[in-house]
Amino acid sequence: MSQESPESFDAWVGRTDESADQITQAPIRLMQATLDAASACALPPDLPPLWHWLYFLPGERQSNIGPDGHPKRGGFLPPISLPRRMWAGGRLQFLRPLAVGERVRRVSLIKSVQTKDGRSGRLVFVTVQHKISDTQGAVIHEEQDIVYRDAPAPGAPAPQPTAAPTDEQFGRTVTPDPVLLMRYSALTFNGHRIHYDRPYAMQEEGYPGLVVHGPLIATLLMEELRRAHPGRAIRGFEFKAVSPLFDTAPFSVNGKLEGNPARLWARGPQGQLAMQASADIE
Repeated sequence: MSQESPESFDAWVGRTDESADQITQAPIRLMQATLDAASACALPPDLPPLWHWLYFLPGERQSNIGPDGHPKRGGFLPPISLPRRMWAGGRLQFLRPLAVGERVRRVSLIKSVQTKDGRSGRLVFVTVQHKISDTQGAVIHEEQDIVYRDAPAPGAPAPQPTAAPTDEQFGRTVTPDPVLLMRYSALTFNGHRIHYDRPYAMQEEGYPGLVVHGPLIATLLMEELRRAHPGRAIRGFEFKAVSPLFDTAPFSVNGKLEGNPARLWARGPQGQLAMQASADIE
């Protein structure tokens, strides 16, 4: 039996982890600055949607960090040896506002581990369920999809990209640079070297530049929706990473609201679909 066979990871399905935190002001202020918000001097009374990713951060000791900058394999997540690890997407429900200053608790559960064969080789998907509550009860329900994959074979052709929609009602251009990616990595305590270590990203993992974080793209999509439709409540959000974006060229975050849910997408420099998303809005 190979290490990557589904049976190898049966013991991890159903594992749980609990952590506690407080929705403090500093990460919000720093996130506002990172996103270049004009209102960075004014803190919101409630945490904006998706900004809970600034909390419950991993705190592995430096001696337990692997060569890619992630914690060494094993522990809560299964020890999958495939070299590339990425946040592939997720589904969220925002049950009610989460006030700044609240103490919060998160219970995490490994819901499933699945092995699939993709165009670029073998893939292992790990779905993690998070339930976040404050002193009044449940606030956010989330499912997070993590994908592990092989590095591409030398000389292998790149997958044919999917064209992104061009019928947006609102959108803007984002110019990623190493400072933006470093600041977001620091805010989320994400040590993955593909986001800030160019020689590692290009020479070890074979990317053409620094990789833009999937959750950063999702956050930019959400912020563009909120900018275009201020005052509307977001009740749900779903996103899927389709193709990576890099710091080598600008990309755009776009959306269209005709009924419900709103459609959102990120379009790469060659017109390719980088991320697709939808938001339940009222």
